[in-house]
Amino acid sequence: MIETVIVGAGPYGLSMAAHFRSRGIPFRIFGRPMDSWVAHMPKGMMLKSDGFASNIYDPGSKFTLEKFCSERGIQYAHMGVPVKLGTFGDYGMAFKDRMVPELEDKQVVEIARLSDGYSLRLDTGEEVKARQVVLAVGITHFEHVPENLAHLPAEMLSHSYRHQNLESFKGRSVVVVGAGSSAIDMAALLRDADADVQLVARATSLKFHTAPQPGKRRSWWARTRHPDSGLGPGMRSRFFSDFAGLFYYLPQNTRLDLVRKTLGPSAGWFVKDKVMGRVPLVLGYTVERAEADGGKVRLHLRGLDGSTREIITDHVIAATGYKVDVDRLAFLAPDIRSKLKCVNRTPILSTSFESSVPGLYFVGLASANSFGPLMRFAYGAGFSAERVTRKMVKALARKPVSVPASKVATIAE
Repeated sequence: MIETVIVGAGPYGLSMAAHFRSRGIPFRIFGRPMDSWVAHMPKGMMLKSDGFASNIYDPGSKFTLEKFCSERGIQYAHMGVPVKLGTFGDYGMAFKDRMVPELEDKQVVEIARLSDGYSLRLDTGEEVKARQVVLAVGITHFEHVPENLAHLPAEMLSHSYRHQNLESFKGRSVVVVGAGSSAIDMAALLRDADADVQLVARATSLKFHTAPQPGKRRSWWARTRHPDSGLGPGMRSRFFSDFAGLFYYLPQNTRLDLVRKTLGPSAGWFVKDKVMGRVPLVLGYTVERAEADGGKVRLHLRGLDGSTREIITDHVIAATGYKVDVDRLAFLAPDIRSKLKCVNRTPILSTSFESSVPGLYFVGLASANSFGPLMRFAYGAGFSAERVTRKMVKALARKPVSVPASKVATIAE
């Protein structure tokens, strides 16, 4: 029986493995490396986070994004130079090769409870036993499609998570629903791919990050009032970025409210010119109902002022984000899911990310209600890896050491 298995090989899973490796914690890690980033986000996208906040974490920060870019001759800056999706994906693969060579590109299809740990069945048929399991599945399994769209046939509806190459939409009419970064990025890239795209959102205006001003240093007072952080400028962002451990001790309702309302829909400053004036915007409208009609989708919209509008399109892309729901983790045996203590279908965790089912840990998006908005971003991977590793090291230190019978006899003599 292995000590720990990590499920997932994105920034959180890779960071966790790098920390385990450095501390000598026996583990195996399964998953497609950087899968969400290289296979489920559109080519040409750029990360909203700054360069310094887009690392994958190893103890001592030996292999940062900055070092990777320096080795490859790629332009980099802590702030002000957008990180290309392709660059981040390549960095993740290089991090895997250098810091986590143990990664096995296999999928976990079932996790069952044992009296002394867990049994994991892989897509290869192999069965693995582990005392503890860390789930670092990220946004996988949690894509959210509104009920008033979900009934549409698959050829007419998709979630933004399903698109890596947008060339198939060239010359077709597409409606993107949403006002967040993924929606705005998707609309801009569809326009670049010569699709006839419109963006529909309940919001009355689109929000973009403030563009940096090269060569201009902010005053001491401005830096004090609005300090920089891994989640952007501002005191609140600094708190969420640097004090996730303290966030955990806020009252539950306060935490849930902050996670829901903080860092709302917005896009990077660099995509603004690719959308404004180029993509038709239908703002202040919600989709009241949708129906398939002769190979097209007929969207019935209602405005905030009560007005109605109708759009006919070939395809709808729901860029409507992600909602954690443990029942969507079908690979977890039903008896495990039924024993998980949850709030709003998200697991309630300990200070070390352990769930109510002993030995089962959740990191990444699934831990946001416990540790704050930081866990919705790659920047939270470092904090998570350090916390869980600390718990594992303590557990190993407490484990009794078995002594072979032959040695016991020798000592007795």
